[in-house]
Amino acid sequence: MKHPHRNPGWTRRLAVLLAAALLSACATIQAPPPEERIAADPWEPFNRNMYAFNRGVDRAVLQPLARGYNTITPEPVERGIANALDNLRSVPVMLNLLLQGRPAHAGRMFERFFVNSVFGLGGILDVASDAGIPDFDEDFGQTLAVWGWEDSRFLVLPFLGPSTLRDALSRPVDATADVPWREVIDGRLYILGVDIVQQRADLLDREEDLEAAFDEYLLVRDAWLQQRAYKISGESTTPDYDVLLEEDPWDDDLPPTADPDGD
Repeated sequence: MKHPHRNPGWTRRLAVLLAAALLSACATIQAPPPEERIAADPWEPFNRNMYAFNRGVDRAVLQPLARGYNTITPEPVERGIANALDNLRSVPVMLNLLLQGRPAHAGRMFERFFVNSVFGLGGILDVASDAGIPDFDEDFGQTLAVWGWEDSRFLVLPFLGPSTLRDALSRPVDATADVPWREVIDGRLYILGVDIVQQRADLLDREEDLEAAFDEYLLVRDAWLQQRAYKISGESTTPDYDVLLEEDPWDDDLPPTADPDGD
């Protein structure tokens, strides 16, 4: 008897898409020799190939889903979904603020979470921003930076994209902090899928700039490192990523990088 949760046709289609993504990994600019790499990216050959793989998956799967999502979802509904998903992420943010020794900011984040959950229909409406309650964007990678692990090697993760060794190791902690809240919601896997598509849809307007770059990998790496350095530099509220992404990615004024022999 056929298993009710298996779909051989979908499995085959997924295999074809992943195969196309793997083939796209071959089309990447060759990494420079070790002596010419920046200290923060000693694993550049691996990272370039992983970036190419992720871009293949993105073009084959995520971009079509995101464009379809944008087409069928009215802008107010899309914004409401994004607000609700941001509200769900408030819980691990509060925990990280406490771990960073910032109880006052954790209290404001709880205030924001409470106001949006109760008066914003579960976070669909961002009532807290209208009321002037600040927003924070903290994760366990930033907490580790506050604790002393400030510099870390750049690392591109399969499917997850740009990261560092520090931030990659911190992901399970943030995921664990997020689970108890999501456990109370039926269809949490569906919510996770919508979250991924929503975040990709928000980045569709960057696609032309990305494809116009001579070296996509360098553009993404340098912009991401600058963003990440900004987030852990002591700013208390969510940084303006748009301003950072508009900066020249070829600028040599990069954030402090790790020692080549460090992590």
